[in-house]
Amino acid sequence: MRRIGDNMSNKGKIIQVMGPVVDVAFEDENLPAIRDALEVNNGDKKCVMEVAQHIGNDTVRCIMLASSEGLCRDMEVTATGSGIKTPVGEKTLGRLFNVLGEAIDGKEQPDAKEKWEIHREPPT
Repeated sequence: MRRIGDNMSNKGKIIQVMGPVVDVAFEDENLPAIRDALEVNNGDKKCVMEVAQHIGNDTVRCIMLASSEGLCRDMEVTATGSGIKTPVGEKTLGRLFNVLGEAIDGKEQPDAKEKWEIHREPPT
């Protein structure tokens, strides 16, 4: 099993939706890594899920980070090649963000030049 690179586009298909838990099948040996972000177009919005487990048969089990309403079997899923990232830096100080790094304080999204993965060692 290899981790896909940041510039590669790896596609999978939803095979099962159980509330916030979604199983996605990928081509042989192209499984995204645990904690990688996957994206799926659900109507007019892009939804993000995170790989939680490799369950065998080229399939990953994911946790939706938004409602799974509207998702169905055979929808195409894209692996991002990295974990979920959130903006960091001076422009984010005093601001409120959701887990996807989207501003939720009623102000515009900051133009942060740098983003860090949410699963990392804390800064020192």
